[in-house]
Amino acid sequence: MLSWVVTFLVIALIAGILGFGGIAGASIEIAKIIFFIALILFVVSAVVGLMRGRRPGV
Repeated sequence: MLSWVVTFLVIALIAGILGFGGIAGASIEIAKIIFFIALILFVVSAVVGLMRGRRPGV
């Protein structure tokens, strides 16, 4: 999922350099949304992992 963020950031940079402001803005917004979704999934995964913990004696 983070590779998608990098892809959209690269698209935004190239579009910004070439003067396509609308495409650059849209790509940045998509990259931000995907980044925050990945961040939320990471936090949920970390919390679930901590709550499961290790079983005693294993």
